[in-house]
Amino acid sequence: MASILAVCVVHALRPDPGPVGVTAIDKRAVTGPVRVGRYGLRADVQADRKFHGGEDQAVYVYGEDDAAHWARELGRDLPPGWFGENLRVAGLDPNEARIGERWRVGADVVLQVTGPRTPCATFARWVGGDDERGWVRRFRDEARVGAYLRVVHRGSVRAGDEVVVEQAAPAGAPTVREVLLA
Repeated sequence: MASILAVCVVHALRPDPGPVGVTAIDKRAVTGPVRVGRYGLRADVQADRKFHGGEDQAVYVYGEDDAAHWARELGRDLPPGWFGENLRVAGLDPNEARIGERWRVGADVVLQVTGPRTPCATFARWVGGDDERGWVRRFRDEARVGAYLRVVHRGSVRAGDEVVVEQAAPAGAPTVREVLLA
């Protein structure tokens, strides 16, 4: 059974030398239910909606298996939210999700897979230190980037909620990984 391990929202806006001047990548797990609306999770921020936000990138989902892979590779703990994700999931590989498939999350939220997360310079700076150089390419080349989803039906989510692929993607729809590597 696939489930949400953590629901994450912005902890603090951080100064960033990129064009927006701040980043909302510092996300942390919260307890209790969190409302999900058209642009994502309540109490979250999308500082750069041009590249990381808006309706088609309302919710960013990252897999626990991928997080564990990077924790081993980088030799450090990578808690939920470290990748800037809103939902850390187990039992489901977001990279193998097909574009257009719909997930029921908890009792009433329905999300639709829209595409891969494209790693950026802000993400490289977030990693920091010796790992920053070449990070964007390394992260992309491993094809463990997670998926963006749009909100089809609003409601609330919390850690422990079940995630069910409710509606398959159209026939022949590519996976998130295939779109990333195309």
